[in-house]
Amino acid sequence: MGTAARSFKYCNHMQNLHKNIETILELEKKAIRKRSVIEHFADRVTTFAGSPPFLFFHILWFTGWILLNLGLIPGIHPFDPYPFSFLTLVVSLEAIFLTLLVLMSQNRMTKEADNRAALDLQINMLDEQETTLILKMVKKIADHLGLEEEVDEAIQELSEQTDMTEVAKTLEEKSRNGTT
Repeated sequence: MGTAARSFKYCNHMQNLHKNIETILELEKKAIRKRSVIEHFADRVTTFAGSPPFLFFHILWFTGWILLNLGLIPGIHPFDPYPFSFLTLVVSLEAIFLTLLVLMSQNRMTKEADNRAALDLQINMLDEQETTLILKMVKKIADHLGLEEEVDEAIQELSEQTDMTEVAKTLEEKSRNGTT
């Protein structure tokens, strides 16, 4: 293959790669645009809640609250003395709301992952059908060229259509029996 042909092949490959990347990014943008205001809010809160600044803020907040309410800071009268009932209430409410927001984000991410898995399954099933068709064509070419002996049993099996229902049933049975 000449340099020009290799260069064209490389450029074509890169164009396909960039097209695929653009498609993936567009799907991601579309999924983000479909989110409700509360889902955007939940995502932002959970992103911040999982960050080092959130941890440091809480360390400072709890330390300050406890020092202040133990009477260790001169000139400031404790407003929530030990056992810090008001702090417990505030932290409990924060935990409840944070938990709900995290669950909302996880539910949304699960739905998106399920959609991606369904898309992957569709693509894989189409790919399997295309591969089966290609193998059948290769077998016919080999037969036409008199290369029947070269085509072994594995190619024969692979060129047969896979019964996806049977594959799913077998997978389900093995999962149920714990043998996967």
